[in-house]
Amino acid sequence: MTKKERALHIVEELKNVYPEGLCSLQYPKPHELLFAVRLSAQCTDERVNQVTPALYARFPTLEAFAQADAHEVEELIHSCGFFRAKAHDIVASAQMLLSDFGGVVPDNMEDLLKLPGVGRKTANLILGDVYNTPGVVVADTHCIRIAGRLGLTDGTKDPGKVEEQLRKVLPGEESNNFCHRMVLHGRAVCTARTPFCDKCTLRPWCKLFNEGEKKNKG
Repeated sequence: MTKKERALHIVEELKNVYPEGLCSLQYPKPHELLFAVRLSAQCTDERVNQVTPALYARFPTLEAFAQADAHEVEELIHSCGFFRAKAHDIVASAQMLLSDFGGVVPDNMEDLLKLPGVGRKTANLILGDVYNTPGVVVADTHCIRIAGRLGLTDGTKDPGKVEEQLRKVLPGEESNNFCHRMVLHGRAVCTARTPFCDKCTLRPWCKLFNEGEKKNKG
């Protein structure tokens, strides 16, 4: 079985286990997703979802964020960690969105990467969730870890290399939701500390599990 064939089986099984395959960050507007992803750096999505309702109520529009006092933003997002840098990037991004992009979150990688605090992971998430761009890969920690265990990548921890390798084996129309399902699977089953292989329905196509089985039999 080729890597692409295994990837197809894995994609279909993840769809069975996690039918929704949605981003766990809550947002009603594209720029709010952009800011929520910035807040999620070194922070849980659960914590971000606790913080953003008050943040978005205080600054209900992109214009309000652009005019915000960064210190007030800091107070509202303090519990997310790295609050000074995050507040600066949120306000600066709002200002740039208005001045350079007509108040619209860009729909391409090049322009998204111009925004303060935005890297490829954030840009790919925006492209996938807001614009339904095919072929995007959000290489977060769960995706990097599990893709390596499954053998869909060579085990590299480099997000850029993981993104490149997964693009080669995943169907373009499935890749974004695949990454969301990786997050769900990483939280529930294939955790960082211990993969609960006995509960995992991906075992038939998992490199880590099957190599372990061979060793046990040998």
